[in-house]
Amino acid sequence: MNKAKIRMRMSAHDAHYAGGLVDGSKMLQLFGDVATELLIQHDGDEGLFKAYDLVEFIRPVFSGDYIEAVGEIVEVGRTSRKMRFEAYKVVSNANIEGHESACDVIDPPQLVARASGTCVVPNRYQRKKGDLSGL
Repeated sequence: MNKAKIRMRMSAHDAHYAGGLVDGSKMLQLFGDVATELLIQHDGDEGLFKAYDLVEFIRPVFSGDYIEAVGEIVEVGRTSRKMRFEAYKVVSNANIEGHESACDVIDPPQLVARASGTCVVPNRYQRKKGDLSGL
């Protein structure tokens, strides 16, 4: 089964709301990047994201937080690839006055968002056939 992950720090540029709150669409952007990697692994092509069928924002994300987004292909059709995604907060700002750069590792990581959706790779762009074992 194909899996992929990406980890990145949310910057002040990602903060869209008061208090440094990051817009939920940033999690969708990370999920899209994970989906692209999964399609490249599986088909040798970036494919296209067709639709999300579930999106849940579970906990807030703030600038300075490190987020790890993970995904996997859970079902393969002729051209469709159903995927599942989760995003975890793995590092958080400590918010200690006078120590603006203090951070804490979150152990265990906190689930902040999850989603599922479908991507497509037209047959003519499928350069390789992925490993279908375990699906």
